[in-house]
Amino acid sequence: MSDTLYVTSMQARSGKAVVALGLMEMLVGQVDRIAVFRPVIADSAEPDPLIELLRERYQLEIAYEDAYAFSYSDAARVEHEGGTSRLIAQVLDRFSRLRDKFEFVLCIGSDYTGPTAATELALNAEFAVNLGTPVVNVVSGFGKDADSLAIASRNSQQLLLNHGCALVATVLNRVDAAVVDDVRPALSAQPAPVYLLPDLPVLAALTVDEVVTALGATLLAGAGAPMHREVEAYLAGSGYLQTMLPRLVNGTLLVASGDRADLAVAMGAATISPGLPTPSGIVLTCGIRLDAATLALLEPSGIPVAAVELDTYAALHLLESVRGEIRPGSRRKIAAALGEFAGCVDVEDLTRRIMITRSEVVTPLMFSAGLLERARSDRRSIVLPEADDDRVLRAAEELVHRGAASLTLLGDPAVVAARIDKLGLHLADTTVIDPITSPLRHEFAAAYAALRAHKGVTTAAAWDQLGDSTYFATMLVATGRVDGMVSGATHTTSQTIRPALQIMKTAASPSLVSSAFFMCLPHRVLVFADCAVNPDPTAEQLADIAIRTAETAAAFGIDPVVALISYSTGSSGAGAGVEKVRAAATLVAQLRPDLPLVGPIQYDAAIDPSVAASKLPGDTVAGYANVIIFPDLNTGNATYKAVQRSTNAIAIGPVLQGLPRAVNDLSRGCTVDDIVNTVAITVIQAQHLPVT
Repeated sequence: MSDTLYVTSMQARSGKAVVALGLMEMLVGQVDRIAVFRPVIADSAEPDPLIELLRERYQLEIAYEDAYAFSYSDAARVEHEGGTSRLIAQVLDRFSRLRDKFEFVLCIGSDYTGPTAATELALNAEFAVNLGTPVVNVVSGFGKDADSLAIASRNSQQLLLNHGCALVATVLNRVDAAVVDDVRPALSAQPAPVYLLPDLPVLAALTVDEVVTALGATLLAGAGAPMHREVEAYLAGSGYLQTMLPRLVNGTLLVASGDRADLAVAMGAATISPGLPTPSGIVLTCGIRLDAATLALLEPSGIPVAAVELDTYAALHLLESVRGEIRPGSRRKIAAALGEFAGCVDVEDLTRRIMITRSEVVTPLMFSAGLLERARSDRRSIVLPEADDDRVLRAAEELVHRGAASLTLLGDPAVVAARIDKLGLHLADTTVIDPITSPLRHEFAAAYAALRAHKGVTTAAAWDQLGDSTYFATMLVATGRVDGMVSGATHTTSQTIRPALQIMKTAASPSLVSSAFFMCLPHRVLVFADCAVNPDPTAEQLADIAIRTAETAAAFGIDPVVALISYSTGSSGAGAGVEKVRAAATLVAQLRPDLPLVGPIQYDAAIDPSVAASKLPGDTVAGYANVIIFPDLNTGNATYKAVQRSTNAIAIGPVLQGLPRAVNDLSRGCTVDDIVNTVAITVIQAQHLPVT
């Protein structure tokens, strides 16, 4: 069951508020604790009106500050500094924290008041797919004929689907009642249900309060409930009283020069006269205010009276560009919006679709956010032995700020502190140990000499060895002082793994240490093994790698579907390499009959259902594999790099398998994000390893 929903539109003034109100009214009857969340809101000194409307009307237990991630200006700054991916990652982090606290989160896209509509259109789609939320798409029908409506609906749905969004429904809002019947036949063949909401002018009408705010006017009389009345017509006070009165309709706002006391008094009289339409308010222009006696004459009517410095033409021209909002006090608008939604939307079917529609997409950012969330849920201590690298220090700050790990850095404390200060980072509470001068070096050297005595290692040699940051870090892990280690930003893979093999050996159950890469493709995550450690594993070792990699995948929330790769699929080929893979597949099936498994199989048939249907028809696993086991290091390493470069996949790893404690390697070309992800993976591994 889905516990989130994203409401987005393809342009400004589409009427998301109406749809959000209708959805919230529908959801409050289904779930208890609901939150509202907006990735980006307008830059304004006033609270976002849609957030406030939903918070107040439905008494949501969420602070206003938690209901959005960024204002437009803050979002632009983050995007400028770290790119769109960093912006989406930070939005995802805020959203994930909110999701932990509530049963359901209703997300509402931006209002298209930022730099460009084209940028926001794609950004909302990326927000939706990375948050993993099903989408309700809102399209403005204002001013569109039947053909234009059908095209707009189809194009917007296709854009969302192309981005990988799970589409629940499309709402065509503000549709001219005259074209509703004409457009329905063209909507029946579209990818998701389409609902049509006729245009209700009252929903876009300004209230008197909004008029006063938009004009920067001063309120002279009529505060309170009358300020929330909608303005349904404007009347410029340009004629005599007998000319103006016949033009009066309910909800009229008089805009006239402040010296037209006659018109102002007439409006007050109309307010209390049962035989005349009731005006909504008076705006006095040209900086002229009514005298006290005239204001006293108007007081019994309760009609709002405001004064503004602008002339009448300028005031009316300014109001043309302002659109009314549905606010908590807009009872008439709220009733109209909810009535329209309930009358035009199949609420029961939409509720069912929301609850069953799930996004199957897993983007790199989603996977990374999931890692940090899992790490944060049970934080462990990790040592980083390369504190002389700026990338490591930047990653350390991010990890600490996001609460993903408790860190220990290795290096000269004075040098590290100076570098942290130079980079403008904040790591004051992070432990820094110098392996050269640490009292632990004596203990570790004695322990290492005892472990390696059979190799002729003396205490003096061990003392020298423990001055090396990687060996020192490994001893911190081996003695349980920390839960894991991440190295490799400046050290080679062998420099990272060798100390672990010498000090900790391998875990009792696996027969060897192997590696896995998480290959984060645009819309899915695959796990590749072994691409970094074992040059030419035997059939038995290959089976071990397959089982351990499936366990690694499961530990990170991926339901493993295993494929053992060969140059031949099924029984179509022969040769020593194929037979090794076939024997390994037989062993895996015997040892773990619960694992979905296929092999030997070619890579394309393993991951593509259409290819699998022709090469291995009838096999329920082929085409759906997410754990890919290669026959040797040559194949695995070449394939992971080819996939990484040709698809722009993010490769996280190598993740080491088979050690009794969590030790992981980095590429020397790693980025800050790579280090953050690898530390999070190491924390999660430590969570799953038995305490020794």
